[in-house]
Formats: sequence, structure tokens, C-alpha cells
Amino acid sequence: MARRPLPRILTNSASIARSREFARTAADSATDVFHPLIAISRGLRRLAVVGRGRWSATPKERRSPLLFLVAAGVLAVALVPYGPLLALIVVTGAAAWTGRDRAPARTGPGEAESERLQALYEALVPYFSAEGDPHPLYTHDGDWERAFTEYRFDDSGRLVRLRLKYPAYFTDGEAPSRARVEQVLHTRSGRGREYHFAWDEEAGQLVLTVLGALPTDIAAQPFVTAPGETVLGFTGPGSVPRTLPVADEAGTRDVPPVVWRTGGRSTEPHLLALGQPGSGTTTLLRSIALQALHHGDVLIIDGSGTGEFAVLAGRRGVLGVESGLSGVLATLEWASHETERRLIAANRARQAGRAAPDDTRRPLWILADRPTTLTQLAAAEGRDDPQRLLQVPLRYGRAAGVTVVVADQFQSAELLSDPVRAHTRARVVLGCAAPEEVRAVLGAPPRTTAPAQMPAGRGYARLGTGEVLRLQVPATPDPFDEATGEAHRQAVLALLPEHPVPADGVAPGRPVTFAKDAPAPERNGAAGDATVPAGPVGATTAVPSLKAAGPTGSVAVNGSEAARAEG
Repeated sequence: MARRPLPRILTNSASIARSREFARTAADSATDVFHPLIAISRGLRRLAVVGRGRWSATPKERRSPLLFLVAAGVLAVALVPYGPLLALIVVTGAAAWTGRDRAPARTGPGEAESERLQALYEALVPYFSAEGDPHPLYTHDGDWERAFTEYRFDDSGRLVRLRLKYPAYFTDGEAPSRARVEQVLHTRSGRGREYHFAWDEEAGQLVLTVLGALPTDIAAQPFVTAPGETVLGFTGPGSVPRTLPVADEAGTRDVPPVVWRTGGRSTEPHLLALGQPGSGTTTLLRSIALQALHHGDVLIIDGSGTGEFAVLAGRRGVLGVESGLSGVLATLEWASHETERRLIAANRARQAGRAAPDDTRRPLWILADRPTTLTQLAAAEGRDDPQRLLQVPLRYGRAAGVTVVVADQFQSAELLSDPVRAHTRARVVLGCAAPEEVRAVLGAPPRTTAPAQMPAGRGYARLGTGEVLRLQVPATPDPFDEATGEAHRQAVLALLPEHPVPADGVAPGRPVTFAKDAPAPERNGAAGDATVPAGPVGATTAVPSLKAAGPTGSVAVNGSEAARAEG
């Protein structure tokens, strides 16, 4: 018998957490609003208890005169002008004063918290002390209150914020010294959480802050961005001065994004993403492709050949999805000539005092997933390295409106060519990676510790010389994958452009027109070995495939065809 799925309310932990947070916020707001009434009612109850105690302590022979005095006082108040109103004000004030919260304000940590701070102080002594210091700030069995100027604990007694001072002779400018101190603080403050370390070298202080988990429930959707902006993912609050509205199952909320700007004025026009297998680099490329198709054309190189981008094949704006070596070489050669053509056309238009042609201003995206796999295949067959053909788009793509995105794995990072390393100034690292690996890719160490569990699409991003940011890529799975949830599948399918194909299912190729026709490509027997001679700029250059170009010079780019020819 098939197992019945759990109710949705038991499986959607994110919705439950948000509901609890909303209920807690509503309760706190209600308490603040009704606090005066609560204090007055508490005071009336306390006054009643005190009056009852006094009445019980009064001897019986003295109760009758006491009742007479109380009745006379009530009668006098009733006869005096505004007497009942004044009496009500006095009673209310007395009740409010009596019902105030008399709990003494907490001025210091509890016993357990003091022990935690003392243990943390003792652990830092070997790193913040030196022989010959006449007034050491950190000593064994010393006073932690001199070093820790600010601290805060959560309800469970765990440290969530700490500000500490360190001596001036500590080498805070050296990464190894910082890493050792951060490791001690991470271990002593509790594992399983993310910590942010803010070093203030001028004041000689270090601030440790516990970070909240990044949202993993944000699916692919149209993001509110300007042309030339691409959302790589989302980061924590306070990291960037901007938020974007995103929709989820609970409604709409504002989340800080990691926005990558491309185009002619971008300082980091190309991107490199590295990660472990299954870390989400392909998901990142798929997310970028869906956003790029709103304003430009996309050319995809699927080096792994697993069909992760098959859903994009034949869509409007997708020039091709290539996975075979022959098709990839021909496609990248066309992209190189297209970059040169755009530069020449824009230059001629500028010299003539005209605006650049429309076909040169439409962005062209080249997304290469695992190109090192094709590099190894080309070396085994004695053919050109596909990465060599990326040199022109990488070097001149910024001025020509061509953007290159390369994604690969750490195991193959040494096979990346020098142009790829030199011209991809926007960097992303996904998945579990050592701090040394993150520093080698991003050029700077992250200011935060890694979470206990790295979900898919979780990592770090750095744009140019900016700060290293935490990153969570929006969920953009392959809709053809059986393991993809229905909600995510529909979200991706809703972003796909339509199929510009006729009823017979044969998609026309995209024509690329130049000044004059180029000679037809030579064939040496094998259909998959078709090559295009690198003619001078100005000759017609089309992306070849297994099928010969039609009368108009248009061709169909189809990675599956090239893959079958090579197999």
C-alpha cells in the first residue's frame, strides 16, 4: 500500500515558522497597547488584597466605627463638586502606581552566562596576550568585563552578539591571525550557526554577530530590476542597501538581493561560478538564462551533456543549446565573429554620427556550463580548445554587449584558461568549500562562517572588489526532472518564452547577415566534423550544424544533433 503523504501543514516548516513569528508579533503588540489597562487591573487587585488584609487584621469591636468613617468619607466626596471624578482619578492613579512592574531591571548576565563569557575569555588568552605586557588585557583567571564591552544572549542562553577589545600589538591585518581568533569564537559560541565577524582595526575591537539563515523558499519569478541588472540570489539583511519584493506561499515580502550589473558601463561584465557537484552552479546558469531572455539572446554551452538546459531549446531568444564538441566549436566561432561584427558596426555608426544599430544593442549572453569537460575532449581528439574561442567575447564583450558566464567545478578549476580567469571579475562560489578555496576564487576571505548544512545554491558572491556576500540562488530546477516539485516546475515554466515553431515542429534557424556570403563549410566525411573557416570580418559567418544552411543562410543550432554525430 502506498504511503499517504503528510498534510501540507506538517511539511511546510517555513510557513509554520512565519505563522509563529506573526502570532508572537501580534501578541507583543497587543501587550503594548493594553499595558496601561493591565497595570490598572493589577493595581486594583493588589489594593483589594491589601484592603481585605487590613479588614481581617482589624478587631471586631473597631470595625463599626471604621465603617462609619468610610461611609462619611464617601458621602463627603459625593457632595463635593467634582468629587466623584476626583475620587476616580485618585483611585486610578493609586491602582496604576500599585500595579506597576516592580521586577528589578537586569543589570548583568546570569550565573550560567557569566561562566560562558569567562570560558570564552580564557580561550582567547593565548591569542591576545604577550610576554612583557605590563598591563595585559587578557590573562588567565582575569576579569572578562574589561575585555567584553557588549554582549547579548537569546532566550536559550546562547550568545548572539559580542563586542570585545584586543591589544594594539595583535596582528589584525594578517589573515591567519584573524582566522585563528574567529575559529575560537565560532567553536566556543556554539556550532551549527552562522557568525559574522566585523574587525575595527582603528578602534581595536571585534564584533561577533549571529546571522539568521538565508531564505531557501524563494522560487524563480520575475524580479523587479532595470535592464542590465541580473539577480544572482539573495543575501542577509543589512548586507546591501536595497530590497526586492518577492512572492512566496505566504504572500509578498522584501528581501535583500545580490544584483549583478552588466553592459557597457559595468566594471565586472563577465562572471565565473565554481562549486562542488550538486552545489547549484547549473541552477544559477538556468536562473540567469531565464532573466536574460527578457532583454536579450542566449547561447548555451552544455559541457556535461546531461540535458539540464533542454527545456530552453527552441525557445524564442535562445540561439542554441550545444553539447557536442563540433557544435560547440562552431557556435563559439560564430560568437567570436559576432562580437567583432558588433564592434565594427558600432564604431562605424559612431563615426557617422548615428546611433548604433539595433542588432548590436541587443544583449547577447554566452552561458558555458563545465567547458573544461570539452577542453579535455578536444585535447584527446587533437582539436582546438573551446575556451580559446571565448577570448574575443571575454576581452571585447563589454563594449559589444556580449556577456559571458562560465560555471565549472573545483576539481577542474586548473583547466580554466587564462582569459577566463582574467576577465571574469564577478565571482560566485557555491557549496561546501574551505576558506582557502573561497579566498582563492573570490580574492578575499568571507566575513562569515559556513552554515552546518549547505543547501543547493548556497554560497558566496563577490562583484569586482566589493564585499564578499552570502548568497542563496533562487530555486530554479529543471522542470523535466522527476524530482522537481510541482510548484517549482510551474514557476520555471511560467518564465519560459514561447516556442516560435510552426506546426510541423521544425524551428527555423537564426540568420546572421554580413556584407557578403562566405564559402560553404567543407565536409570531410563525418557529419559532426563540419567546420567553418575563420574568414575576415565582414564575411558571412553562420553557426553550422548537421543540416546544411538554407537558402537564406540561416542554420539551426542543435546540441543534440551534434552529440549524436559525435557518438
